[in-house]
Order: sequence, then C-alpha cells, then structure tokens
Amino acid sequence: MTITTISSREFNQDTGRAKKAATAGPVFITDRGKPAHVLISIEDYQRLTGQHRNIIEALSMPGLSDIEVEFPRLRELARSADFS
Repeated sequence: MTITTISSREFNQDTGRAKKAATAGPVFITDRGKPAHVLISIEDYQRLTGQHRNIIEALSMPGLSDIEVEFPRLRELARSADFS
C-alpha cells in the first residue's frame, strides 16, 4: 500500500492525480501542512466499513415502492411504432 500526501491546492489543481493515487492507497490531503482529509477508493471504503451492496440495493430508493407505474403491452408499442 502506497500512502500519498498532497496539499489542498495540489488536490484542487489535479484531482485526477489524487484519484489515481487513491487506487494504490490512501491520499492524505493537507490544509496548511496539517492532514485534513483522506481520499480512498470505494473498494477500500467498503472494506473498512463492511458495506458491500449488491445491484438491487444500489438501485433501490426509499419510497420507490409507493410509485405506481403502468407499462404498455408489447402489442400496443408495436402498433404505435413508426418504422418509416
């Protein structure tokens, strides 16, 4: 694991570099020479917090089950389609 330290100014000027460095290990972002933030990859975050979401959990939203949706039948779609 590689630990990278950059200043807030460097982070603001080159976030791509910071994101790339975060794939190899944590990136400490400093304000006035003191560590203020840490950038880590989502994989590292999930490992640290024990959060492993599946696709269903990732796409679910609170209250979504209260929304009523009517899907048109395939025949209705075929009749209304204009293929010209």
